[in-house]
Amino acid sequence: MSSQDIQQKIEELKMEYIRVQGDIEKLEATGHSIEKLESKLLELEEELSKYRSQLKKIVN
Repeated sequence: MSSQDIQQKIEELKMEYIRVQGDIEKLEATGHSIEKLESKLLELEEELSKYRSQLKKIVN
């Protein structure tokens, strides 16, 4: 994977993260459970960390 591919994947994950955060806010406002979406945020954070590490290795 090239650094450009990794950067694109990072941007996609960031957008997904923002979308899930918005969904959580909507569910919280209506009193619904947010456990599954919180788990999704954790998965996205781990994926972002993995891709950032890969990008760091390529750049350095």
